[in-house]
Amino acid sequence: MKLASFEYDGRPCWGVLEGDEVRLVCSASAARDRTLGQVLREGDLERVLDDARGASVVAVGEILFLPPVTDAEKIICIGLNYADHVREMNRPMPEKPVVFTRFNDSLVGGGAPLVAPRASDQFDYEGELAVVIGKGGRNIAPEDAMQHVLGYTMMNDGSMRDYQRHTHQFGPGKNFPRSGSLGPAIVTADETGPLGNRRISTRVNGETVQQSSLDQLVFDVAALIAYCSEWTQLNAGDVIATGTPGGVGDGREPKLFLKHGDVVEVEVDGLGVLSNPVVGER
Repeated sequence: MKLASFEYDGRPCWGVLEGDEVRLVCSASAARDRTLGQVLREGDLERVLDDARGASVVAVGEILFLPPVTDAEKIICIGLNYADHVREMNRPMPEKPVVFTRFNDSLVGGGAPLVAPRASDQFDYEGELAVVIGKGGRNIAPEDAMQHVLGYTMMNDGSMRDYQRHTHQFGPGKNFPRSGSLGPAIVTADETGPLGNRRISTRVNGETVQQSSLDQLVFDVAALIAYCSEWTQLNAGDVIATGTPGGVGDGREPKLFLKHGDVVEVEVDGLGVLSNPVVGER
């Protein structure tokens, strides 16, 4: 199953992608005008989906994608989690996950424009696998962690490298409004099965600039859930972005930063493609 949030007829909605169509789950009476995030946090997804079996279906071309969870309580990002990326950034191999956070307003959905801010000329791409939590918890054991996964999607963790380096805190470089993207949909774990060594790749204007496989993660999904749940309560709808592989623009010579008119695509085999144009900040 593929769950997505979007605008339809000028209003926020969410539903289930079914090929080239989307079922408007938000219109079901059981949804009660709640977002997907609210339904997940209230543990009501199964009942709402059951009630929405007869909901209206519209063409995907009639919607505008939003981040799949528009109101995640926590967006936790992991840095330096592919060995090749650690090397290209001249960093030591981390002994524990490198953690920073993003805000909801820093993300757009699939197809929406990323905004290159006036304040920086070092707007970088970072294609990532993102995990959406389906069942919350604290101190989750690694062997139990996958039971807490709702599904997976893609993130472009757009980064202003100069602001990222102002101090040892990554936050300012990761949270410019509309500088990153998430989506287009959550593919539920029962559909994906084990992730294994699926390929992850990023393209800028059609050229592949990042390519790796998920078995190259320094800390895998289960390890990240276990670690994060040690120091915070994970709730349904929370997002954990698992890091980016080598090939980022800042690690190239000459460097490759995003500008107005570029198009960035992030793809994970079996999950789809997250595509966004880039526009300059007005």
